[in-house]
Amino acid sequence: MSSNVELEPGVTPESGLVTTDSFDNLGQMGSSLEEIKSASAVSQSQESNESNSHYDEFDESPNCMETTAKEDADLEEYKEWANKKNHVFVLSLAGKPIYSRHGNEDKLAWLFGVMQTLVSFVQSNDDCITSIQAGDTVFIFLVKRPLIMVAVSKTQDCIYQLISQLNYVFNQITSMLTLTRLNRIYEQRQNYDLRRLLSGVERLIDHLLDFSEMEPSFFLGAVQCLSLATSIRDSISSTIVSACSKIKNLVFAILLADNKLITLVRMKKYYLHPADLHLIFNLVQASESLKNSESWTPLCLPHFDPSGFLYGHVSYLSEDCQACLLLLTVERDIFFTLSEAKQRIVEKLRRGNCLQAINESLNAKEDTCANAGFTELRHYLYKCKSTAQFYQPSLSPPYVLSKQRLIDLYKRAYQRLHCTTRPLKLLFERSSDEVILAWDTKGFELYIIFEPLIDTTSAISLVTKLLNWIKKKEERLFHLTSPTFLK
Repeated sequence: MSSNVELEPGVTPESGLVTTDSFDNLGQMGSSLEEIKSASAVSQSQESNESNSHYDEFDESPNCMETTAKEDADLEEYKEWANKKNHVFVLSLAGKPIYSRHGNEDKLAWLFGVMQTLVSFVQSNDDCITSIQAGDTVFIFLVKRPLIMVAVSKTQDCIYQLISQLNYVFNQITSMLTLTRLNRIYEQRQNYDLRRLLSGVERLIDHLLDFSEMEPSFFLGAVQCLSLATSIRDSISSTIVSACSKIKNLVFAILLADNKLITLVRMKKYYLHPADLHLIFNLVQASESLKNSESWTPLCLPHFDPSGFLYGHVSYLSEDCQACLLLLTVERDIFFTLSEAKQRIVEKLRRGNCLQAINESLNAKEDTCANAGFTELRHYLYKCKSTAQFYQPSLSPPYVLSKQRLIDLYKRAYQRLHCTTRPLKLLFERSSDEVILAWDTKGFELYIIFEPLIDTTSAISLVTKLLNWIKKKEERLFHLTSPTFLK
């Protein structure tokens, strides 16, 4: 198969998103909030005022390696999580429990101690433990100073996908504290109980883990856009630009709905990493309280700048339009300025019937493959590499009630293409249930699930037809402009 550049849908000269390898191990973009702050003499971030207020009293509890008096209860707790297919632990370098996906961290303290001992023992020999395979269970270790992340999985996820999941958990914690503050805490006291600062964040991590296991955006390293006519999307973007361009140090304006991006407006020279946008999606989806009022939220975007906070005015557009608007700035005292800008945006979008267009798109399901005329296709994922955006149709049988199985098929195909030891450019695999085609080109990635009886010639012919179809629809399916604030 050959790739024709003219057939690559979704390509645009400039994107507001940074293209990325989804298995990137927290590679930084090189952006810095300090550049924005110094350019306008903005004061230092929230950390300077909070440097001691949240951790002036340190935990004096016994070391987690000490045995407890409740061994029977601990055993029951162990049995409870041991039956789960996917588990995640977070602990400090000193072995202090921080997070456990299933069960209670305190009752599993002995297990955290075992994991810390394994990491320390291997490090004492100038080595680093990565994974342990025990039957059908794999243990993944990721040391992200000052934390240790551990995944225990009985799924078919490969090591790289589990590492990516652990990176997301680390980023979620960092987004609440900043990496600078996290390091400073453990420099002052290695045995500090970080759970004091993460009260309520467990809910975000829980949601993130469930979210990442069911959404292809995470392993693709991309985002999906809400289908809208180009004129509507451009009108929304221009409305945000006109309402916000005079606001000092507004870095990003993000409008999203139903885990899909509507538009991204940015300060010139600054871009968003898809992994940071995933954290924003997770925050919005996991926080029902945001629907009831305007919120002022400090948020660190680890790939943008792990050392400082952006401050986010977060609110839904209106009761009759459940799209969420985030206005992210380095200024911490302009809530009311951004609130007024948001009201101006809503009023103008309502007059231009943009709210109605958003609602119509949210209420209308994407075409299934069959509805689009591709009866031999069951489902597909198309990712444009240059814009870090992807598209997928609505689910159809037999995957409507078994989405996890579909995601597992895609994850496996993705790993075959991106295997570090033997990567593939093209995969065509047949089973009694379906045919899987995965294709990695310079400009795009394509993953297709066919009916099981399709022949190779027909499959290749359908790929070309599908790319042409997506190309014709690209203005609705992708965010093809990169609007910036006028400064």
